[in-house]
Amino acid sequence: MAFSDTQARQLKAKLDSQHVKARKENGATLHYIEGWHAIAEANRIFGYDAWDRRTVATRCVWTEPRGLQFLAAYTARVRISVRAGDIVIVREGCGTGEARASSPGQAHEIALKTAETDATKRALATFGNPFGLALYDREQTGVRQRPMDKTSHQQVSGGPWTVTSPNSGPIGTYNKPHDFCSALAKAMSAALSMDDLFGVWEQNVATVRALNHALKQIGNVKPDLARDLVNHLKSCATALVKQSTHTAEAGADDKASSERSISTMAQNGIDKSALPIGEPKRHRSKEHLKFVANQPCLICGRTPSHAHHIRYAQAKGLGLKVSDEFTVPLCASHHSENHTTGNELKWWQDHKIEPLSVAQRLWYEFRDLNQPGRRQQDFIAVDQPRI
Repeated sequence: MAFSDTQARQLKAKLDSQHVKARKENGATLHYIEGWHAIAEANRIFGYDAWDRRTVATRCVWTEPRGLQFLAAYTARVRISVRAGDIVIVREGCGTGEARASSPGQAHEIALKTAETDATKRALATFGNPFGLALYDREQTGVRQRPMDKTSHQQVSGGPWTVTSPNSGPIGTYNKPHDFCSALAKAMSAALSMDDLFGVWEQNVATVRALNHALKQIGNVKPDLARDLVNHLKSCATALVKQSTHTAEAGADDKASSERSISTMAQNGIDKSALPIGEPKRHRSKEHLKFVANQPCLICGRTPSHAHHIRYAQAKGLGLKVSDEFTVPLCASHHSENHTTGNELKWWQDHKIEPLSVAQRLWYEFRDLNQPGRRQQDFIAVDQPRI
């Protein structure tokens, strides 16, 4: 078993131009990515626990005192090992580093670290564009260009910026930040439920961040549009909660006879989630989360995993996660991918996995291990949407 389909797509993806740096050297312009970004990409694509870096050899090729400073130059060879299922893929790279410092120790340390970083990037580049392979092509066809890369005040503030709905797709495209923000605020105000509200926000939050960052970079007098939109999101959520509460109170008198029947059923062990107005429980159990994290990833089978909360399993609330019973194991790579997707339900459908049934099975298994005397029906999950 080699790389997963998701990892293969990520390795073939274009390199985002925002991570490409440039420097002048010997009259030529060199493009590169920074070492920290290459390591961050390796953690994102391979997983924090699925790859290793080892310095195989180092050599000081030159050192010399010059005035009050000391100079040093090193070469290094680094080996990268990536675990892809049952196999280990090994790549090596060589790099150089030079440094100037006020002491011999500092000069040697900086030069050695620079050489190791250069070698690491060269080894990782053999895996694909995200690690800088695209920069070896003069045309840089493997680099994804963005309008923001051609920065000027008019180009950045002119957009275009698109407001997207999770249900109907693009709502409109706007050339001015103010128009984009007004349209997004209007779309959030029109949401009829918490799911709709947070669906609109999740579809547009990446654009909000990019636009907010761009305005800050050009020194706009009021760049904090993200904060204003977050405040509007909170006010819309509060209004939906109040509306729901008011509707519930208005119908309370009409439900008197129904409540008496439910009171009788409750004495026989019926959960409150069976009420006409459901009261979803949100269980919290650190032990259960540890139990889930010890299971293999549902997508690729790696261990250890993260305990991922299935976000659509219960109604959303500000700062409120779904119950711990709705958790499934995902490795670091797939956990990160899941949280960056705009539609979690579709993400699971694409992987042909029904996570809620898995979460319920793990919930039962954990309870059986720790409380064998409890009945399974005592832990039936409430309000479970189905794929």
